[in-house]
Amino acid sequence: MSNIDSLFKPLTIGSIELSNRIWMAPLTRCRAGLDHQPNALMAEYYAQRASAGLIIAEATMAMEGNSAFWQEPGVHSQTQVDGWRLVTDAVHAKGGKIFLQIWHGGRACHPALNAGKQPVAPSAIAIIDEVHTPEGKLPYTEPRALRDDEIPGIIAGFKQAAVNAKAAGFDGVEVHGANGYLLDQFLRDGSNKRSGAYGGPIENRARLLLEVIAAVSEVWDSKQVGLRLSPLNSYNSMIDSDPIALTTWLAKRLSDCNLAYLHLMRSDFFQAQQGDVMTPAREHYKGVLVGNMGYSADEAADAIAVGKLDAVAFGVPFLANPDLPARFKLGAPLNAADSSTFYTADSVGYTDYPVMAD
Repeated sequence: MSNIDSLFKPLTIGSIELSNRIWMAPLTRCRAGLDHQPNALMAEYYAQRASAGLIIAEATMAMEGNSAFWQEPGVHSQTQVDGWRLVTDAVHAKGGKIFLQIWHGGRACHPALNAGKQPVAPSAIAIIDEVHTPEGKLPYTEPRALRDDEIPGIIAGFKQAAVNAKAAGFDGVEVHGANGYLLDQFLRDGSNKRSGAYGGPIENRARLLLEVIAAVSEVWDSKQVGLRLSPLNSYNSMIDSDPIALTTWLAKRLSDCNLAYLHLMRSDFFQAQQGDVMTPAREHYKGVLVGNMGYSADEAADAIAVGKLDAVAFGVPFLANPDLPARFKLGAPLNAADSSTFYTADSVGYTDYPVMAD
């Protein structure tokens, strides 16, 4: 017997009622241009996907001068706020709900994308890979270790991004603590080799993340603040010596933060690290738990039906299927995604995927 109906039970986070539990995961699409400006094409893209229970918009620069993707959006200027307002108005006009993922790339930023500025990180350890830049693919550079006295400025930058997201009309924000970007770099001991208040044991490595959550929760009710984590993902040269212990500690501590949700990526893009982080997260996290990475409709429905998860965020399936919830409900086939257009600049492979015929 199918549990597919469990995907379509409403879910309340804070004061927001979501019509289903099929969420759109944040997907970097690089359509914001060289000025990192949200625009009408992006508004069309997100509005097409407004039937998601919740849209989590793509990783967005909280602070100027920290680009990691060349043409990703920002939310640090008034013109960017105005651009995002196009997006939120379009989504709300279709009855959708949308959070903004606020983000700092840390060592994943590159001087060629940031007027020669050296990236910052918890420790002076470079990513072992290359990045696309206006000069072609270049190796990542060694970052500069942040001083403790610079960290309040990082926290203030996230807080201002939360203020700007509210002004842009979002329903909430998701703090990006995943995938080898700044907050994740502090969390995991493979990238955080510092001593002092922000290095060493888990409680110190998690300090920056918790301080950012506290600051953002001064702008938004905490029940309108989500968090994304990826304890296993080795993307951006990430590793932790004990991801299960890290997940367990965070799940317990984050329960005190009264968040909208915890959005947990369950595996590793490259399968370099294995483990079950979902079970300890469900056991110890007392709020809404959202799974992500490789779920089918049936697996997601079964997990929700038995209480393992409260919602599931879908990435690539939503990219290629604007009407994904309707397809899941009917058991209809899915469009295949064209990976060659994931990070291009125009509407092809972005707003031209077909919906089902009525």
